[in-house]
Amino acid sequence: MTPLFILAVGAAAIVAVILLIARFRFEPTLTLFGVAIAVGLAVGHAPTQAVSSFEAGAGHTLGHIAFIIAFGTMLGRMITESGAAQAIARTLIRLFGPRNIHWAMMLIGLVVGLPIFFDVGFVLLAPLAFVAARAARQPILLAALPLASGLSVVHALLPPHPAIMVAVQAYHARVGLVLLLGGIIAVPTAILTGPVFARFVAGRMKVHGVSSLEAQVLDTQVARAEPPVWLALLAVLMPVLLILAGLVLGGLFPTGMGHRVGELLGSTDIALALSVGFACVALGHARGLNSKAMSAHLHDCLAPIAFLVLLIGAGGGFGRALIDAGVSDVLTGLARHWHMPILLMAWGLAALVRLATGSATVAMSTAAALLAPMAQQAGVVSPEAMVLATGAGSVAFGPVTDPGFWQIKEYLGLSMGQTLLTWSVIETAIALLALAGASLFQYLAA
Repeated sequence: MTPLFILAVGAAAIVAVILLIARFRFEPTLTLFGVAIAVGLAVGHAPTQAVSSFEAGAGHTLGHIAFIIAFGTMLGRMITESGAAQAIARTLIRLFGPRNIHWAMMLIGLVVGLPIFFDVGFVLLAPLAFVAARAARQPILLAALPLASGLSVVHALLPPHPAIMVAVQAYHARVGLVLLLGGIIAVPTAILTGPVFARFVAGRMKVHGVSSLEAQVLDTQVARAEPPVWLALLAVLMPVLLILAGLVLGGLFPTGMGHRVGELLGSTDIALALSVGFACVALGHARGLNSKAMSAHLHDCLAPIAFLVLLIGAGGGFGRALIDAGVSDVLTGLARHWHMPILLMAWGLAALVRLATGSATVAMSTAAALLAPMAQQAGVVSPEAMVLATGAGSVAFGPVTDPGFWQIKEYLGLSMGQTLLTWSVIETAIALLALAGASLFQYLAA
């Protein structure tokens, strides 16, 4: 198979997914499965190998995210059932005003997104966005898009995200300086791609109806007193606090019981499960819900996420099919042989791997591993700028190969075209603005 043929297969697969779902209204899960199998067969894989590739990608993705979504949905249900989301939403509206709710959601995304992955943060905070938008009588896009933008910006640019730390180590960059420079880039980037863009698009794009997840949150009727705001915020931030505590303990105790406790608390699944337990006790029982009622709420809230979980798994399987077909390797090889500035090469390579695989983490770690030796030989390139450029490219495009694309689509009840015009535009804008910031720092450092 020639590299050109493999690239053509990958491009045709992505176009086919978009057209079949957006234009011809094919069922998304079946479409992703069918196109993934077609990719494998086109590059010479046996049918069993093509199916195994899809299953491996779907299994890997679901192994990471399925219980995160489940536990996050349970936590969101307890937060809404107890009135905690309403208490936080009213406080935000009082502080920022109903017309400025998009600024509040951006700040929440930036803060909460620091220690946790995008998918975890969005699952955790989406109920808050739903309630805040309704209470402020604003379109859901005005609350949800700034939240998602803030989460994505810190995922791409700021430690302690694992992919950023891989890039920091590969380029031998200074963590403190990456944090400082990344923060300087992150704030204006989040403003432009979050509140500014959301204000522009919310009045021009009509979301028809509400998603099943949004309806589940908004249909919750709380006939009891709301908890104090500090307790509501503690329940929302509990996963973040546990993960941060795990990171601190892991750093303070390299071995022994302290390190094990740090690993336990630092696990996203465990942090979310413990947070659900905390919410049940602190919010549920305290607000008058008995164990039977809480168990029913936790059970019922899982039904609407079944399709979402399958769709995200199918997106992971599709991305794996492209990787196993050799698309990622071909793009990586081409990027290394392009004669371009190494900072732009880092961005471009990460962006291409992101487009082919859908994973920002894979894109960042792949590009950093390949370009670190070249960056060290060049000598004049700021390692911190390389980290930021690689991180910028890792979120480019918001492609259909990214499970997060389908997460945004289903949570917000968007069509395929609307998701491309909102989420994909936001991700690409983040990538370009962050690249511009990294290039500026490289110019000043030279």
